[in-house]
Amino acid sequence: MTRDLLDTKSNPFYREADRALFIARRDGKPVGRIAAIENRAHNAFHADRTGFFGFFECVDDPEAAHGLFSAAEAWLRARGLATIRGPMNPSTNQDCGLLVDGFDQHPQFLTSWNPPYYESLVRGAGLVPVKDLLGYWLPYGDPARRPPERFAALARRAAEKSNLSFRDLEPKRFWKEVELVWEIYNAAWEDNWGFVPMARDEFLHMAKSLQPLLLPQLAFVAEIGGAPAGFMLGMPDFNLVFKHIRNGRLLPTGLFRILFGKSRLRTGRVIALGIKKEFRTRSLLPLFMHEASRRALAVGFPGGEASWVLEDNRAMRQPIESFGGYVYRRWRIYERPLQRSP
Repeated sequence: MTRDLLDTKSNPFYREADRALFIARRDGKPVGRIAAIENRAHNAFHADRTGFFGFFECVDDPEAAHGLFSAAEAWLRARGLATIRGPMNPSTNQDCGLLVDGFDQHPQFLTSWNPPYYESLVRGAGLVPVKDLLGYWLPYGDPARRPPERFAALARRAAEKSNLSFRDLEPKRFWKEVELVWEIYNAAWEDNWGFVPMARDEFLHMAKSLQPLLLPQLAFVAEIGGAPAGFMLGMPDFNLVFKHIRNGRLLPTGLFRILFGKSRLRTGRVIALGIKKEFRTRSLLPLFMHEASRRALAVGFPGGEASWVLEDNRAMRQPIESFGGYVYRRWRIYERPLQRSP
């Protein structure tokens, strides 16, 4: 997965982006790494000159970390960029943020994890917090946290009144479904902080990598009067399988482990939820939450993660919390102005 995210030849992300990779060595041994990323699509969409860093890993060595950031900043500065922001791996459309709370929790599928000392390394390089991203735990199977049973009847009546229906993504029509979700995704997220619309080929590229892992019951589309209004994508937590593939290779046995383990997983993550602006109402998102809960319990998932959610996105946070969801981990984005060369 990481190799693909850095592959400038095969990953369509790099048609509108570029990157440079740096490694820090001490006594000839690698002790850290960082990627400097120029995302031209971001800068065109937001009309700014922001550069990014990502894929940061380092031993607890402030000098090495400072050297990595200095190298990344020099590369970004040479390209006329004015700010460094991250971590982005490589953008907000992938995993991003530095984990700053929730270290005792198992890292869910396609989320970033790092040791606690990373925060001091990033701050020591002069970067300051700019935005927090939240991970919620959704305790579907905990009666004490779920809405009362009568809410199910209220949800049914609300759905009927709004002519709302939910349906599975259909595996036999996978690529047509992907086209539909791509259109909703870009329309639904366009006002989010840091968001960059995904080009069609980039979205198809990502969908291809996720296709074998899809569980249709956890990936569904909402339609109002037959028109697509939103979607939710949940995935089983394949990290519980990946941790047993010690060499990190899918072949010859890794793929078998994934496909065999898929049916045995009992937790997962809501990766994306999008509702078109013209269909957003105060009642629609709670209906999504109810449908996600119903589907998760039907396939034997007593709980799962919803991430990430912007800390200042109250319109999203309130319905999640009304369903018993609670913040159990936090990621943070940092930035600072790029100083001129001496």
